[in-house]
Amino acid sequence: MSPLSQLRPGMTGTLRSLECSRSFRRRLMELGLLPGTEVRLVRRVAVGDLIEIECRGCHLSLRFAEAEKVLVEPA
Repeated sequence: MSPLSQLRPGMTGTLRSLECSRSFRRRLMELGLLPGTEVRLVRRVAVGDLIEIECRGCHLSLRFAEAEKVLVEPA
């Protein structure tokens, strides 16, 4: 397993765990980031240190530090 932030643009992975605070974990789960869900890193945005991911057909942006706490198994 590796952090979501370590994927390269275009790579996919299966979400395995969320290693973050309880409130943030709940918010991510409300947005559809559930264990077992496939996610794809769309792009990295240098301004603001953001990454864009695709999950269940929706595009989400996360801060790099937040993506470090989302563990995925690369496909």
